Amino acid sequence: MKTYIPKEKDFDRKTYLVNAEGKTLGRLATRVATVLIGKGKTVFSQDKLSGDQVIVINAKDVHISGNKPKQKLYTYYTGYPAGLRTKTFEKLMETNPEKIITQAISRMLPKNKLGREMLRRLRVYAGKEHKNQAQKPIALEV
Repeated sequence: MKTYIPKEKDFDRKTYLVNAEGKTLGRLATRVATVLIGKGKTVFSQDKLSGDQVIVINAKDVHISGNKPKQKLYTYYTGYPAGLRTKTFEKLMETNPEKIITQAISRMLPKNKLGREMLRRLRVYAGKEHKNQAQKPIALEV
């Protein structure tokens, strides 16, 4: 018996639209990462790009529980001596809410070339408007 290996034509790729308004960050990121990887498909393959494209709107309305808005820190390094910078969830939500969702999802994807390609298929918008109407996105409930 031979092992079935899916070809590129077997992957029926779609575009999904996720509304992040009132959703919990971790649960949203888990569901979106699963769709990007393609785990729910019957032709899933770990070594091929089998996932779909995802558009996330209303990123500014996502929430996290407890005291995390004040306590959760996002750190990055500028590359210069003493260049470690930190921002709280609240500050980052004011300035760049797309980055919060993108970072949460990217850390759930594989850490290789395939994961970076999956992340390119993610679009995150702070508001309700998006410029991907031509892809005819299908609403995905999280």
